[in-house]
Amino acid sequence: RPRLQQNLIMRHQAARFVREFLTKEDFIEIETPMLTKSTPEGSRDFVVPSRLQPGKFYALPQSPQQYKQLFMVAGLERYFQIARALRDEDVRGDRQFEHTQIDMELSFVEREDVMELNERMIIAMIKTLFPEKKIQEIPFPRISYKEAMEKYKSDKPDIRTDKNDPNLLAFCWVIDFPFFEKTEEGAYTFTHNPFSRPMPEHEAWLAEGKEGTRIGEILTTQYDVVLNGFEIGGGSIRNHRPEALKKVFEIMGFEDERIVRNFGHMLAALGAGAPPHGGIAWGLDRFVTLLANEPNIREVIAFPKTGEGRD
Repeated sequence: RPRLQQNLIMRHQAARFVREFLTKEDFIEIETPMLTKSTPEGSRDFVVPSRLQPGKFYALPQSPQQYKQLFMVAGLERYFQIARALRDEDVRGDRQFEHTQIDMELSFVEREDVMELNERMIIAMIKTLFPEKKIQEIPFPRISYKEAMEKYKSDKPDIRTDKNDPNLLAFCWVIDFPFFEKTEEGAYTFTHNPFSRPMPEHEAWLAEGKEGTRIGEILTTQYDVVLNGFEIGGGSIRNHRPEALKKVFEIMGFEDERIVRNFGHMLAALGAGAPPHGGIAWGLDRFVTLLANEPNIREVIAFPKTGEGRD
């Protein structure tokens, strides 16, 4: 039907724009594996049994996070990928088992550099592909996590001045997230991902490790980009020093043997001399859904799963 055809055309145009924009910004596109190693962070994995090694399993990637950091260690200073990501989560209006990320990583950058590049790309895309849309405020407002929770009761604030205007796009950045939060069992876990770097003024608190008294006060370099009350992307500056990353896992209660088993490859790579680096991943499906004024990401995916997860 014309509406759904147009949605797929719109999605193609958005992906093409990203490819061309980032190529001009000296990025190279590299694909990462679909059959990978399971690591204990994020959501539940989908797993694939190995025929050659009975009893062993591959995991399907939830994101290319560790691979893209390894590209930075390898001297590829600007990477991007329009990547498939798979998570065994309940299917909802803004969530599917399979989704597509616009994923990038950059070496020798600070938080401002990543935010500036992505904001510039979003503004250029809207002006080029969606001229009928109006961006409420440029540059995008920046709201701390604390302010967002106190003022909007959400870390995905909808700051539109007119929520009845279907062409109004109210972007904002949410920053200064807490690094750790307590689980129901009383242990610490990360709020976004364990590979984030703390704010520079809080690195000493992280270095104290699980014996530290200010773990709950540590802020991370995480940044989320929010559109009309939906998070469409998030990233951070990464912890590029192995001893600092090890402290994160220790605070979370991981024993040394488990840290080495699950993340030894990352610690070894970072120990080889990783540059400071950071990145971001956007949800392409969710972004296009909002631009198309659709109520559900299934409307912009060619072959979505049903609510029961059927293909």
